[in-house]
Amino acid sequence: MFKEDQLDKVKKGKGAWQRELSSQLSLMPERKKRFSTVSDLEIKDLYTPEDLSEMDFEKDISFPCSYPFTRGVQPSMYRGRLWTMRMFAGLGSAEDTNKRFHFLVQQGQTGLSTAFDMPTLMGYDTDSPMARGECGKCGVAIDTLEDMEILFKGLPIDRITTSMTINPPASVIWAMYIAMAEKRGIPRKKLGGTIQNDMLKEFAAQKTFMCPPRPSVRLVIDTVEFGTKEVPRWNTISISGYHIREAGSTAVQELAFTLADGLAYTQAAIGRGLNVDDFAPRLSFFFNAHSDFFEEIAKYRAARRMWARFMKERFKADNPRSWWLRFHTQTAGCSLTAQQPYNNVIRTTLQALSAVLGGTQSLHTNSLDEVLAIPTEEAATIALRTQQIIAEESGVTHSIDPLGGSYFVEALTNEMETQAMEYIRRIDEMGGMIEALERHYPQMEIADAAYKFQQQIDRREKIMVGVNKYETEEAPPVEILKIDPELESRQIARTQEIKNNRNNKKVRECLDRLGDACAGQENVMPFLIEAVKEQATLQECCDVYRKVFGIYRDPGIY
Repeated sequence: MFKEDQLDKVKKGKGAWQRELSSQLSLMPERKKRFSTVSDLEIKDLYTPEDLSEMDFEKDISFPCSYPFTRGVQPSMYRGRLWTMRMFAGLGSAEDTNKRFHFLVQQGQTGLSTAFDMPTLMGYDTDSPMARGECGKCGVAIDTLEDMEILFKGLPIDRITTSMTINPPASVIWAMYIAMAEKRGIPRKKLGGTIQNDMLKEFAAQKTFMCPPRPSVRLVIDTVEFGTKEVPRWNTISISGYHIREAGSTAVQELAFTLADGLAYTQAAIGRGLNVDDFAPRLSFFFNAHSDFFEEIAKYRAARRMWARFMKERFKADNPRSWWLRFHTQTAGCSLTAQQPYNNVIRTTLQALSAVLGGTQSLHTNSLDEVLAIPTEEAATIALRTQQIIAEESGVTHSIDPLGGSYFVEALTNEMETQAMEYIRRIDEMGGMIEALERHYPQMEIADAAYKFQQQIDRREKIMVGVNKYETEEAPPVEILKIDPELESRQIARTQEIKNNRNNKKVRECLDRLGDACAGQENVMPFLIEAVKEQATLQECCDVYRKVFGIYRDPGIY
């Protein structure tokens, strides 16, 4: 990018500057002996063209919507269209969450994002003994197709995209969504949205399991195959680094393990017989926006470049859309503090800004009270307004990739890619991500990183304001949203009434056909849609999975 004589001048000039700096530091030393990112990547005192001497503009940076997409996947980025503002919502009953959805849409939200309660996430109905005491506590309870119909009542799902954050029972929940839409007269080909459906990261980080890894991936690929043929506007996997980071990983580990998961799903889909250019354009990603502003921006830029190269070079994809890495971002839940909770507004603002400057397609901003409870309407509104102010008032959307060419950002992007590629090389040597998980490699790496970071917090090498510096005696009062304790009994009654009034003979026949599909090689999606239309419950479908594929237990190795 720079001529040799220019680099020589820079090198000499930097040497003179460093000598002057050294003399001044003897009089006024720096605050710390070592500066590093949240993930502990060392930060040099100054970045110059020397740090980019090996870079080639066309090969490594290029233009927006040009390979390798370091600067973004859309030609005009936010000058053309702003990112989707998709606030995560799910509380109590389907009625309660439907009300919150309508409120957020009225406030300017442009996409729906659904949080489910723990029994739903684990594939259990509310009337199961395994679900007691958890109904609606961390999201919405969905047991039947009727719950799904209530959840999206009155919402224009043919015009607004829906994201659903669920993993082991993802295929069942998606079947309910498709069945609900078709009952409303909306053909599945018109449906747009995303289902998280990323089981590999569950084994590494989030730990909501149902079946072992290999059959879990089989079910994921069933949805990819079905979506490619039947629901072409749907993103059937959101390959998720978010939970890897929430579990304590570094930014490099989040980047590496997320892309390694994506490589595993791509390989599995090709192994199913799918053409890479038929399904790859609908793969999507989900990243964390943590607190180190420039590290996060570099992570997103490196992710786009790495994925483009993998798809073009490793998988020989021909369609440029297959090379795109499109991603949703959520600000870091693990960075929120119960101490001085209003500080979380500032944290979220900076994290959201990093996602925007990094070129996200979709964004959720956490609420100030989210570390304490499901957000109140007021807190959720502030979080949404944070995005809207960035979009409408800050001016950062006026220029495409405004940090492109920054010596620091480009050098940090290169460093992220180099270190992430080393992780992926090790995983490739193990045989891929499933094999690496079975050897507990990513789990151990994440655990070690989380332990190291906690030690740095304890030693005050890393600062969390209000936690290990600038503490106060009492946190200001924050209103907490409380879930109606009678909700569980009402939800149980509704689920049991449906079970009593449906055609149980037809339900049994549908579940038997689903079991046969699981035991064989047929795609499960048509059988799931048929079953949920007959009011088979979430757990009844998942129990078929558990019976055929077995139940996974985490070995707890550290």
